[in-house]
Amino acid sequence: MSRFRFITPHRTGKWYTTLDLAQRFASKIGAGFLDLRSGRFVAYPGTRLEVSCC
Repeated sequence: MSRFRFITPHRTGKWYTTLDLAQRFASKIGAGFLDLRSGRFVAYPGTRLEVSCC
């Protein structure tokens, strides 16, 4: 089972079981935002996605 989190230059997000959840809560750490019109996640510059397996 994979886990996902977003990392900014100054903050690290919590681990989430799905990418959708990680994207939904990314705005709390300033990693990006979810565009409500298109439903796509827009990451801010310097943000990276970390994926952990198992």
